[in-house]
Amino acid sequence: MATRTRPRIDEGDVPAGAGGRPILLSTLGAPFDEVASTFAVDSAVEAGRPLIVANVTVLEPLAMSVILGYDALEEFTPEVSDSVRRPAELARSLGVAVERLRVRSPRPIEALVQLAVERRPGVVVFGSDRSALTPRRYRRAVQALREDAGCPVWVPPGPA
Repeated sequence: MATRTRPRIDEGDVPAGAGGRPILLSTLGAPFDEVASTFAVDSAVEAGRPLIVANVTVLEPLAMSVILGYDALEEFTPEVSDSVRRPAELARSLGVAVERLRVRSPRPIEALVQLAVERRPGVVVFGSDRSALTPRRYRRAVQALREDAGCPVWVPPGPA
């Protein structure tokens, strides 16, 4: 007699929270590409998933700056600040649970990958404006996410 066994449900297979696995919209200290932020908000709204808006920036390894608190100074232009705030406000106005994160690290690409691994999103939307990053840094970030994030990675269409 053939019997079917149920696959064992691993804790990693269960969606995180009642809203399921979140959508992670991320940038590396650059303004968001409008197509990417629109895609992330639309995905979160349509899937009923929470949205995490993360800005991962460089933390300069200056010990006295950290001790004295100068590492927390806002170094972004108003354009970057507005760009990071807009998708969060739009998603919140559409009824999506939103979490905004600012991560500072001496190795921002590795920190972004670690964030994706820890938060286990359903999809990572890498939304940095291509013109604000060097092509090499942009490619390195996308490659690292695709190799190690453990979920699909979406990037806006553009030059390779």
